[in-house]
Amino acid sequence: MTQNQTVQQKSVRRNRLAAAACFAASLITVSVVGTQSATADAAAHNTARPAAAAVAAPGLGSADLVQSEDFKKGMNPVGATVALTGRQGLSACSGEETMRDLTKGQATAYASVNWTFDTHGMLIESAASAPTATTADTWEKQLVALVQDCQDEPAGHWHYGAAHTLTVTGGTARWYPAYNGDGTVSGGTAVLRSGTRVAIVELTGQPTDAPTYVEGITTAALNRLSS
Repeated sequence: MTQNQTVQQKSVRRNRLAAAACFAASLITVSVVGTQSATADAAAHNTARPAAAAVAAPGLGSADLVQSEDFKKGMNPVGATVALTGRQGLSACSGEETMRDLTKGQATAYASVNWTFDTHGMLIESAASAPTATTADTWEKQLVALVQDCQDEPAGHWHYGAAHTLTVTGGTARWYPAYNGDGTVSGGTAVLRSGTRVAIVELTGQPTDAPTYVEGITTAALNRLSS
């Protein structure tokens, strides 16, 4: 395959995901979250979003994902869709691939959340629990490879920046700012690992062009995954 064909294939994949994300956002009908967590909101609106209150054995559930109180000033969540199927798209770089695809359905549990805001921004997180630490290590490396595939792009193209690492008690992460073709920051993504749990988080749109905004979201997500 020529370089031009490879670039065109990536472009088609991302455009398809972007359209799917916009369509999914338009379908969200859950109640306004406000300052409640996804878990607390589900308890109050069980008929609207019963999956949000669910916890899949062996303990990976909505409480281990990003909550509304984890967002900094400037990003006001208005809705969240939580699922335990592993079928949430992983990132703008991975196209239509899901955590269930990546793990070949071998995870002992899946959990994902799709947050929408009162702006055009969105945050998605997808996590999986591996049967062994060795398997978790393999999945983590596959997620990192997916992200790194979108670091080297032609000038003027959307891309991920250099990796940054962080560590909290019980977990580690690599986070990457995302850049538009004009060089402005437009969110970012992170690959998380805590024991046998792995996850990927992606933020599109943010109230500031500071790349470290993604670091804050990554830290919050890693703390949740490691709890």
